Parts: sequence; C-alpha cells; structure tokens
Amino acid sequence: MSAPLSLDSSILIVGAGTWGISTALHLKRRGYKNVTLLDPFPVPSPISAGNDVNKILELGTFAAGADSDERYVANTLINEATKGWLEDPVFKPYFHETGCIIAATSEAGRAHMNAASGPSEDAGWLPLKTKEDFQATMPKGVLTGDFPGWEGWWMKKGSGWIHARKSMESAAREAERLGAVFVTGEEKGKVESLIYEAGDVKGAKTFDAVEHRADRTILCAGANAGIIFDMKDQLRPTAWTLAHIRMTKEELQLFKNLPVLFNIERGFFMEPDEDKGELKMCDEHPGYCNWTVDPQNSRRSSVPFAKHQIPKEAEERARGFLREIMPHLAERPFSFARICWCADTPNRAFLISKHPDYPSLVLGCGASGHGFCHIPVIGGFITDAMEDKLDPRIKHSFRWRPETAVNRKWDDLQDRFGPEGSNRMMNFGDIKEWTTIQPEIAEAKL
Repeated sequence: MSAPLSLDSSILIVGAGTWGISTALHLKRRGYKNVTLLDPFPVPSPISAGNDVNKILELGTFAAGADSDERYVANTLINEATKGWLEDPVFKPYFHETGCIIAATSEAGRAHMNAASGPSEDAGWLPLKTKEDFQATMPKGVLTGDFPGWEGWWMKKGSGWIHARKSMESAAREAERLGAVFVTGEEKGKVESLIYEAGDVKGAKTFDAVEHRADRTILCAGANAGIIFDMKDQLRPTAWTLAHIRMTKEELQLFKNLPVLFNIERGFFMEPDEDKGELKMCDEHPGYCNWTVDPQNSRRSSVPFAKHQIPKEAEERARGFLREIMPHLAERPFSFARICWCADTPNRAFLISKHPDYPSLVLGCGASGHGFCHIPVIGGFITDAMEDKLDPRIKHSFRWRPETAVNRKWDDLQDRFGPEGSNRMMNFGDIKEWTTIQPEIAEAKL
C-alpha cells in the first residue's frame, strides 16, 4: 500500500522534459512542498523533443473520430491548452497567432485532409487551389515555388506557432521559483532503475548510486520511458527529422509573422527564430524507429538515441519540399539538424495513469507526436491522475492498457503520411549515409 498523499509528500519526477516540467509546475501551484526532478541534462535538455524553435498550435475545438468520448477527451485537452496559451503568464508570451495553412498533394492525402472533421469554409478556412492562391498567403518573395499538385486551406486566426524552447524554460523557471528542485547530470540526474520494494515503487536510483526515495514517483521520461520501466509494448519510440537554414537580415524581416505552412505529405515550416536567425523545417513522413531484437526472448523494440544530424534521404526530402514552395532556398546549406523522438501509443491517446500493480507509480508518457502543445496544462492532468481526480472519460482514455498492444502492428502509420517512397515506417538500421552539417560553413555561404 502506498503512503497517504498530502502536500508534505515527497514527489519524484523522472524526466525534466516537456511533461516533467509541466508536472512540476502544477504540483507546486497546488502546494506540494517536496518536488524533485531527475534528468541527465539541465533545462532545456538537448534530447528533449520540446527543445525546439517552434511547434504548430491550433486553438479551439476539434473532433477526433466518431466516438463521442474520444471527441470529448480531445476537445477538453485542446480547450484547456488554448486557455493556458492565451491566459497563463508563464506561456502567453510564446504563442504567436499567425494563422495556419494545411495542404496535401496526393489523392489519398487530400481525402484525409478533407475528412468530415477537417477544415471547411463553414469553419472559417479559405480554400487554396492554385500556386497563386498559396503565394498570396505570404509576402511577395517568400513562396516562389510552383506548388505542383497542391491543394489546401488557410486559417488566418485561431492557430499559429509557439516558441517551444522558451516555453519550456519559462515553465522550469517558474517551477524552480516555487521550490521545485532540479537534479541534473549524466550520473547524478540519469536514472539507472526504479526502486522496487514491498510490491511498490519507492523512488529511483541514479547512476551515481544515490537512491532518491519518494512517496510518489512520476515517470515522464518521454521516448526513454520504456528503458526505465516495462511498458508492455504500449510505447513505440518514433523519431522525426528537422533542419535549419540560416537567413539573412533582410529575409528575417520578410519572413516575419508568417502563417505556418504544413503539407501533410511533404513537410512544414514557420517563421524564422529571431534569436538565431534560422528557419526551421521538417520533412514529413510517418517516422523512423531504431529496431533491436532481444536475443533472449526475440522481443522487438525501438531504442532511442541522440544525433544532431539527419539521414541523407531526409535531407533530400526536405530539399524536395523546398523546391516545391521556396526553390530560392532549396540548395542553401543546412546550419543545424537533428532527429527528434516521441513515443507512440497504439491509438495515439496519452498514457497518464497510476500503475495498477505499483500504487505509488504514476505514468505520464505516450505523447504520440502531439504532446508539446499541451505543456500549459498536461501537468495538471498528470497531477489529477496522482490524486485520483481525473474525469472518468479522460481516465479511461489515458488508462494503463497493455491489452491494446497485444500483437501490436509496429509498422502502423497511425494516420501519418509521407511522399512517395517514404510513406511508411522506416528503420534507422537501414540508413547508410547521414548529413555532416557544419554550422560555420552555412554561415560562410550565406
């Protein structure tokens, strides 16, 4: 049996990325006095998916499938997140309501985009049919491509982008100001194992051999959660690829306050980061895994690793995307690139729950590629799970559910798309060549 929960309880958060920081902030705002976070890296961690220039954000209500409970959960999440981005002083400065363009190229992609729950004129979206339509959404000189086969929609308000890294840093500063303790370092902050005792989890042991005992342990380790705790195949670590291009001062002005442009089969970009003067873009695809097989039981698993380069094939996809929309930038050297990991559940619903066998262990993982925009509020849901206060429908959606991962289809695309030849789950083990990006060369050639 777990110790009674009170504001004096010691709470240990494993992972100080997006969800771990949000959880610490909400715990401190609720008055919990003893909150500690463990992470191998200081905030912002170089391997956190949230340590990024920008992320896409669509405000308001949307439907998620035909199931009324699914719609309820999805709408509750996005409505709470919307309130956080618009009202919470910790996050409000980092939301930029510049609008959003969504597009597709193939017949299948357009059908997915135009599904019943997708954009429509009745919902305030403007249709985009020609290259001139697309080019007119941004200042002259930004979109110079021919947009071959593109069709899409433009929402001028109610969406935009968020500065991810600055949002994380702001939340961490506020959590620390309120008394949360961050323990970081390759040995003293990296968890070697959880502490199992008397049929429960009593904290975590780090690689410096220190035992961090706690009344409650919250696992917010992202794609690495399955390395620390057996998730029963409920998490599939999946990676995507991103790159930056250095911009001139004149380009930074021209590209200011642009709507996000996202083709669900090609990629996306949004306005450059003024601090570093770089334009971020991603080539779109269903994702990469890093498959390994355990020789003892033949169990297949995807193991995350950090790398600040991308496969050459991803570079070519990114440049192909640019050739269609901004050919004047397509051959410019990349100034930065990385692979970015997340963890997919079988149905892409979050996994936020007390563990049924270990009453003091709370799970906060399974972001499934759409977790960052919830940073203002996700820690509140995780704290609700710890306090047994989750709304029943949300609790059911977020539950511990290993039955959904039995005979899991590991190559499931999960409603994601990519260009021809890359519209499939890919394996880093098949990659023969990676980029060798050198930022100083990109600077010299600008």
